[in-house]
Amino acid sequence: MLVFGVLGGIGTSLIFTPALSAVSHFFFVKRGNATGIAAAGGSMGGIIFPLSLQRLIPMVGFAWATRIVGFIFIACCSIAITLIKSRLPPKPGQAVMPDLKILKHRAYLLATLGTFFMEWALFVPIAYLTSFAANSGAMSPAFSYQLIAIFNAGSCFGRWAPGYVGDKLGRFNRYVVLLPIALCMFMLTLPSMIAALVLCTATSVTLWLPASLITPTTPTDALTIKVLSIVYALIFGFASGSNISLTPVCIGQLCETSEYGRYYATCYTIVSFGTLTGIPIAGALISATGGHYWGVVVWTVLCYMVSLVCFIWSRGEMVGWKLGVKY
Repeated sequence: MLVFGVLGGIGTSLIFTPALSAVSHFFFVKRGNATGIAAAGGSMGGIIFPLSLQRLIPMVGFAWATRIVGFIFIACCSIAITLIKSRLPPKPGQAVMPDLKILKHRAYLLATLGTFFMEWALFVPIAYLTSFAANSGAMSPAFSYQLIAIFNAGSCFGRWAPGYVGDKLGRFNRYVVLLPIALCMFMLTLPSMIAALVLCTATSVTLWLPASLITPTTPTDALTIKVLSIVYALIFGFASGSNISLTPVCIGQLCETSEYGRYYATCYTIVSFGTLTGIPIAGALISATGGHYWGVVVWTVLCYMVSLVCFIWSRGEMVGWKLGVKY
């Protein structure tokens, strides 16, 4: 717990934050596309490593399975350290530490709050979808574990596509198309941050919430839970992928490129408290509802709704309330 939670958390932050910040130094017009490509690597790992561990642990045991993955990490990080660099040198006298004074910029404050609530919700399905599937009794533990790979398959495309389209249509903008899926109507969006938040909210309400309310007493109930969980993992993975790849781009639109590192660091210093507390809060909700997951789903939906309002408001502060304006 100490190695994975404390050292792993610190190490991941020290790698991820400057890496994405460095990408933004080299791009402006195509920043979303470049950041999306870079962030997609995380989802590729999310497909490969869970499935690898699932095979390795029975073959060589937990210890050696973990060491093998660690050796791969060392190789990947060595390549990253060699390739990643900053294009713009720091300006003389310019602060590089998080600076709460910039929160006076209302659009930036709203974007930071939107990111906070988004991250509060984002890691709840990632952490608890597998345990929900296993505890529901509708799926075997092995298949429940594979939901992580299904989630990341959707997220891999979802991290890249929103950036590519966002560069053309606007990173904040909302473009929504309704498409019938099975017997329901779900939101399918041309990727942008606001559209992605709409899709995250809609899929949690229409897919995960019904699945969490079903008690599998018949094979049909079990099949329904399984189908809903798979579809939710895939679509929510796609939608939430932009939560990670588009957020840095949206923050970058609110500041000069030379100040991007400070703005990004300030935002995610605040957001880190949401990331820290979201999963424990979800665990407490599961206990409070007697082991049921509907409370967790409602919490996720409410957080995404608040985040959606904050990002719409932030965009309104910058370019007004006309939907046709590219931003």
